[in-house]
Amino acid sequence: MERIGDFVTRDDDSQANTQFIGAEEHPILTSSFFLDHVGEVSLTLKPDGLSWKLMDSLCNDHEDRSTCLGIQILSRNNTSINISDVYAVEFIDWGLVHETLLTNPGCLLGHASEMYRFTVHGVDRSKSQPSLWAPIVYTFGHMDKPTCQMWVNRLNGFLSMETHRPKNLLVYVNPGSGKGNGCRTWLSLAPIFSQAKVKTKVTVTERAGHAFEAMASMSDKELNSYDGIVAVGGDGFFNEILNGILLSRHKAPYPPSPPDDESENDVLPHDPTVTITEPSVSREDESPLLSGSPLGGSQPVNNINENSEMSFPNERFRFGLIPSGSTDAIVICTTGVRDSMTSALQIILGKRLCLDIAQVVRWEKSQSGKDPRVRYAASFAGYGFYGDVITESEKYRWMGPKRYDYAGTKVFLRHRSYEAKVAYMKVEAEKTNAGANARRVKAFWGLSKESERVPCRAKCDICNTPVTPQMETRDPQKESNWVRVKGRFLSIGAAVISCRNEKAPDGLVADAHLADGFLHLILIKDCPRAFYLWHLTQLARKGGTPLNFDFVEHHKTTTFTFTSSGEESVWNVDGEILQAQKLSAQVFRGLISLFASGPET
Repeated sequence: MERIGDFVTRDDDSQANTQFIGAEEHPILTSSFFLDHVGEVSLTLKPDGLSWKLMDSLCNDHEDRSTCLGIQILSRNNTSINISDVYAVEFIDWGLVHETLLTNPGCLLGHASEMYRFTVHGVDRSKSQPSLWAPIVYTFGHMDKPTCQMWVNRLNGFLSMETHRPKNLLVYVNPGSGKGNGCRTWLSLAPIFSQAKVKTKVTVTERAGHAFEAMASMSDKELNSYDGIVAVGGDGFFNEILNGILLSRHKAPYPPSPPDDESENDVLPHDPTVTITEPSVSREDESPLLSGSPLGGSQPVNNINENSEMSFPNERFRFGLIPSGSTDAIVICTTGVRDSMTSALQIILGKRLCLDIAQVVRWEKSQSGKDPRVRYAASFAGYGFYGDVITESEKYRWMGPKRYDYAGTKVFLRHRSYEAKVAYMKVEAEKTNAGANARRVKAFWGLSKESERVPCRAKCDICNTPVTPQMETRDPQKESNWVRVKGRFLSIGAAVISCRNEKAPDGLVADAHLADGFLHLILIKDCPRAFYLWHLTQLARKGGTPLNFDFVEHHKTTTFTFTSSGEESVWNVDGEILQAQKLSAQVFRGLISLFASGPET
C-alpha cells in the first residue's frame, strides 16, 4: 500500500483501488486506469484538473521512454487537462478499451479489453494556431464499476463549481446567412451543447427582422431567465439581435446632434478638404424615452432576480455569435478565428470579454424639432464607398458572398465622392500626417514595420484598464474640444473594432481594441482612382499600412457628427443599410459581454 497525497492507493486487485482520507483538505485522487489508445496510466485528480502518466509495465526503466522494443509509441511525458477546459464527464458503462496504440504503420502491440469506462470531454488548442479550438475526448477504463462512478461524480462536482458557465441559452439561427449554411452549422454543434448539459431554446428565423421583433417584444422577466443569447449567422444578423435587445433597454443620453446649416459659420480655405477647429456642436436635450442617468456599473452576477429590469452593461447576460455569414468580422476579432466549433466551445465554457458598442443616431426633422432614430453597431459604420457597396450588393443577393466582390468592383470603377461635413471630439493630442509619403514608400517596399501597433489580444491590458478621471470623456459643451472637417470624401468610416476579415487580415485599423472606449474615425478624401486602389491594396495585405496616405485621416474619438451636403446619403452599419443625411454617433465602453476569450497570440 502506497500513500499518495491525501489518498492511499492499493496495488492489489480488490474492487476499490482508491481510498479517500481527509475531506477537509484539498482532495487528490489517484488510481490506475487504462486510457483508450494509450495504455495503462496513473491518473491523478486535483482541484484544477486531471493529469496522467504512462506506466512502465512493458518497458524497463533503462530503455528509451519514447520507445518500446524499438517501436515508437505515444509520448510518455506527463499529460493533463485543466478543469476549466473540460465541458462534460460521462459514465458509459461496459465496453472496449484499446490498451496500447502504436504510431508505426502495420505495427500492433497490445490488445483491446472490455471494462467499465468513463469519458472526459474537453478542449484542445492547436499548437500552430492557438486561437483554433477543437473538442477532444479521453476514455478511461477500469474493471471496477464503483471506481469509475466515483471519479465521474468527483469530476462533475468540480464542473459544478464552474458557475460562470451558461446553463440556459436562447439560440437564433439565420438559415440564409452567408452561403445558407446556418441550419447545418447549428445541427453540427447542437450535440456538444447537449453533452455539456446546456439547455437551448432554438428558433430558426423565417424572415428579415424576425429576431429583432422577438427580442424587442420579449419581456425582461423572460430574458432574465436565460444566461445569454446566441446568434448563428453573420455580422448583420448579430446586429439585428443586438438592436432588438438594446433599443428599449439601454438607457443613456443621445450623442450631440449635428448643427443646423443656418447656425454654422464655416470659413474654409480653397482646399476642397481641410480640418479646422470650430465652435462646439450644440447638445440636444435628452430623449424623453431614455433616462438621463449616466451609464452605471455592472449588474451583480450572483444576485439576479428574474423579475428585475434588464439593463446594460450586464455581466451575467452575454451574447454569443457562431459564424455563418459572409465576412464574420466580429467573430474573427473576438475569438481570433472564423471557426464555428471554436465559437461554440467558448460559449459552452463560459468565456467572457467586454465589447464596445457604438450608438448611431439618425436625425430627422419633425414638427417638434429633431426626431432621433437610434441604431447600435458592434463593428463598423461607413459612408460613401462602404454605403454604396452594401446598396449595390443588395441587387445581387442571389450571388451569395461573392456579391460583395462584384459590387465593390462596380463601385470602385464608379469612383464617386460626396460633399459632407464631419465634427469629432478630440480625446488626445492629434498625430500629424507629416511624412506620410515617406512612410508609404517604405511600406510599399516592406521597410515599415509599424512597431507602434499594439493589437488587441486575449487578456488585453488596454481593454482591462479601468477608467480613471484622466481618461473620462471631454466636455461636449466646450467648443475647444471639437474639430470640424468639410470637403469631398470617397468614404467615411467609424470602426469600433479592428474589423479583421479574410479580405483585410489586419482589419481597417490594426490596433483598434475591443473594449478601450474609442471609435476610429477614418476619413478618405477625394483622390485619383489609382491612389485609392493603393489604399485598398494595403488593406488587403497582411502588415499593410492603409492609413499612411496624405488623403487619409485617422482620428481616435468617442463622438462624431455627420452632415451630408446632398439628399442622397447611405450608411453601412454592421452590414445593414441606414439612410441618414444627418447622423451622430458615440461609443459606450464595454456595453455588452460576449461569450469569447479574445484572439490568442
